[in-house]
Amino acid sequence: MSVSTSDTTIAHEPSFPVRMARMLWADKFALCAVIFLLVIIVLALIGPSWLGELATKQNLRGRNLAPFDWSREWVWWMGADALGRPLLARIIVATQNTLMVAAGAVILSSVIGTLLGLVAGFSSPRVGQVIMRLADVIMSFPSLLIAVIVLYLLGSSILNLVAVLSITRIPVYLRTTRAEVLEIRERMFVQAARVMGASQNRILFRHILPVVFPTLTTLATLDFAYVMLAESALSFLGIGIQPPAITWGLMISQGRQYLTNAWWLSFWPGLAIIMTTLSLNLLSNWLRIALDPVQRWRLEMKGRKNG
Repeated sequence: MSVSTSDTTIAHEPSFPVRMARMLWADKFALCAVIFLLVIIVLALIGPSWLGELATKQNLRGRNLAPFDWSREWVWWMGADALGRPLLARIIVATQNTLMVAAGAVILSSVIGTLLGLVAGFSSPRVGQVIMRLADVIMSFPSLLIAVIVLYLLGSSILNLVAVLSITRIPVYLRTTRAEVLEIRERMFVQAARVMGASQNRILFRHILPVVFPTLTTLATLDFAYVMLAESALSFLGIGIQPPAITWGLMISQGRQYLTNAWWLSFWPGLAIIMTTLSLNLLSNWLRIALDPVQRWRLEMKGRKNG
């Protein structure tokens, strides 16, 4: 009788996506952040094909058109820039380049940094020291200074920007992964896998990496916001992505000379950066709790109560 009751309990245990959805519903700030980020991703996918032509069409009669003119079409509600192009359309189109650079840099740096961190933490001390000294060399230079020098020498393009930003962020994932591996490799389940004759690659990728993955996911979410701000700073300095391409940072840079009489040129793209960064930070905080078996019981209890 007890066996059947246990089987029934296991059978009715909700799946992982259902549990994650319930925990997301329990945190309303994280839920709003996810909804906002989903909207941003959709705009990044369809923006250039939807409003690309309108975002680049000049209309000198509408130079620095003020926002909140509800009598015009909706794309003009945020005003127009110095060449009469609607700001709302340009912000939507610029979403793709901004997210593309940030996502490319985060994915590339996280993959390389995680692999190097796994090797540094699980291999011999000599190999680990060589890899860590490489990370120290990269971290000894300010990341924005490296980006400025490299982009000045190689030229500004999306590929160069992604490469530079990813290189400067590799040590973050490398050091985090190595610290986690050094602690996890002494646990009993890793020792048991060794006794059973598991290969080093199997231990790393089947036993250690799944334990490290939640930490790396949280870190990558935070790092996404940092890289996006770094790209905006480089574009603001004039060495990031160049016209006719559009990014939020470039729009802020183009509007800074009109701050006294047309504040909206820099305000709206700046607000888009702030909202996206805030959403990523809220999502990262939720992921840190939801993926931690020690802390997520609070969200699970709220999710059961609400759902």
